[in-house]
Amino acid sequence: MTSRERVRTALTHRPTDRVPRLLYEDAIGYTPPIERMLREHCAPKSPRDYFNMDITSVTFQPTSVPRSQFTPWLDAKAEMAQVDEWGVWWRGGGFHHFAHIESPLRGVQEFARLREYPWPDLDQPYRYAGLRERIEELHRHGLAVAAFAGSVFEQSWYIRGLEQLMMDMVIEPEIAHYFFERTASLQQHTAAEFACAGVDIIITGDDIAGQNGLLMSLDTWREFLKPRLAATVRAVKSANPDSFVFYHSDGNVEPAIPDLIETGIDILNPVQPECMDPAAIKERYGDRLSFWGTVSVQRTMPFGTPADVRAEVRARIRDVGRGGGLILAPAHVLGPETPWENVVAFFEAADETAT
Repeated sequence: MTSRERVRTALTHRPTDRVPRLLYEDAIGYTPPIERMLREHCAPKSPRDYFNMDITSVTFQPTSVPRSQFTPWLDAKAEMAQVDEWGVWWRGGGFHHFAHIESPLRGVQEFARLREYPWPDLDQPYRYAGLRERIEELHRHGLAVAAFAGSVFEQSWYIRGLEQLMMDMVIEPEIAHYFFERTASLQQHTAAEFACAGVDIIITGDDIAGQNGLLMSLDTWREFLKPRLAATVRAVKSANPDSFVFYHSDGNVEPAIPDLIETGIDILNPVQPECMDPAAIKERYGDRLSFWGTVSVQRTMPFGTPADVRAEVRARIRDVGRGGGLILAPAHVLGPETPWENVVAFFEAADETAT
């Protein structure tokens, strides 16, 4: 099997020669400490080629709109190099890859003023120039391709501020709906462009849960976010029925899983094992969902021994990978404490264990 054949077979709940596997970072980007470690050990190869990962990623072209359009909305001390195309200032932190998020619309209450805010030009054709050709080249090399279409809740609170947006949902729902509709419309456009270009896995998602449960009531999520996720799934499937839709939320998202299934998503990520039992989730929902992740990045990958890593990988393949439906990966980006030996153990165990 090629990697792409292996991934697509697993996602249609059929057995594969081995479980598809990768580091989550190869789909969303590496944090600096892990990037340095892997460069040191994998060079001259890339981590993807060194470990023969099954999935890689593409993205759109950078914007040509100058960041100066956000100057009226930002603190005068903002370093424009740290401001993204949404106008969010990712003020550099002092610890690894962490940053302080400075939200440009925090505290702005006048709806007319909010409507003046500039939004990214992700609906412009030049942002997707050459995308199909890049994907076709990766497919010729046998790789499955993923692409991140953006978030809705998270992107909205980056702009608005988390506390402000949560208050909007309660006392100014018109404002909350405005933010969610603007971010969702761009997500839907981007997702459809990726699907049309041949992306195998369209990544969406929002962190809507903490370790112990949802960050908002299920009814609130159903009102503000579920319809927009369903619209994104429809946009993908209309553009390319062969594309799979991936939904990410950290934490214990189980109360929302039946609703997530109703929206039509294909893949749930990361099935964080500190919050949910991956074997039980597979048993309850594995006939309707595939899973990406499941290996602990809070305990096993950073602090376990290589033997611990191998044992967890074998358990996940046995309990979650049976009959297909699993893309094996650490549940999120690897922390800086993660030793090289545990990364090696992850791939060795994945390759020696049949599904």
